[in-house]
Amino acid sequence: MKKLSYLLFVLTLWGCSTTKNINNNSEKWVTLFNGKDIKDWNVKIHHHDYNVNYGNTFKVVDGTIQVRYDQYGDFNDQFGHLYYKTPFSYYHLKLKYRFVGELQKGAPDYTLRNSGVMFHSQDPKTMPKEQDWPISIEMQFLGGLSDGRPRPTGNMCSPGTDIFYRGKLYDAHCLDSKSKTYDGDQWVSAELIVMGDSLVTHIINGDTVLQYSTPQIGGGVANRYDPKIKIDGKALTEGFIALQSEGQPVDFKDIQIKELPHNSRKKSK
Repeated sequence: MKKLSYLLFVLTLWGCSTTKNINNNSEKWVTLFNGKDIKDWNVKIHHHDYNVNYGNTFKVVDGTIQVRYDQYGDFNDQFGHLYYKTPFSYYHLKLKYRFVGELQKGAPDYTLRNSGVMFHSQDPKTMPKEQDWPISIEMQFLGGLSDGRPRPTGNMCSPGTDIFYRGKLYDAHCLDSKSKTYDGDQWVSAELIVMGDSLVTHIINGDTVLQYSTPQIGGGVANRYDPKIKIDGKALTEGFIALQSEGQPVDFKDIQIKELPHNSRKKSK
C-alpha cells in the first residue's frame, strides 16, 4: 500500500512538472498595446460609423490608453469600444486598469466607475451605426465608491449573449464575482483565461474571482443589431477583444495575450 501511494505521488509530481514545462516553453506572451499608438486597434462608438474615434475618445498618453470625454458635451449614450484588430479563441489575457476623474455629464448612473473588457465579440465592422452594445461577453470592471460598501470587480455581463454558471443557464445580465473592492485611482491587474466555448476564468490581482462556461449568443440588452448576426444558441468559440468606454474616464496599460493550445481545453464542473 505504501509503495502504491509513493508511486501515485511521483506520478502526480511528474504530471505537474510536465504541465508547467509545456506552459513555460510552448506559449509566449504577445504585447497587444505598444505603448505608443492604437494603430492595431479599431473603434466603434454608438451613433457613429465604424472607426470614427469621436471626440478623440481613445488616445495614448504616457504609455497608457486613456478613455476621455474632453470633447463631448452631453454623453448622449455614446457607448464606445476599442477593438484589437484580430479575433482570438483560446487564450490568457492580462492588463491593468484604473479609474480617474469624474463621470461624464449625461452618462447613466450605473456607469460610475464602471468599464470593462469585451471578449468573444462580434466583428465591429458588422455593427450598424445605431447598435449600442456589441454582441459579446464582458469582464466588467467596477471601482469602489469609498463608502465602505462592497463593490466587486471582475464581474460578468452578457450583452446579446448567455453563459452557464454552476451547470445551469444563467439568464440575468450580470454576475458578480467574489473579488475585493478597490477604491480610488489605484491600478488593478485583471486576467482573463478563455478556453473557446468551454471554461472562462476571471482573475483580479492574482485571485480567481469567477468561473463560468459555455458562452453563446442569446439574451437581450444589445439593441439595433443586424439580425443575421444574432443567432441565439450559437456557441461563441472566438471573437474580438475590446476595451470599453461608457462615460467614466479610465486608463488601460500592459495589455498582453498568450494564445493557448486547444488540447489544453478544460471542462467545467
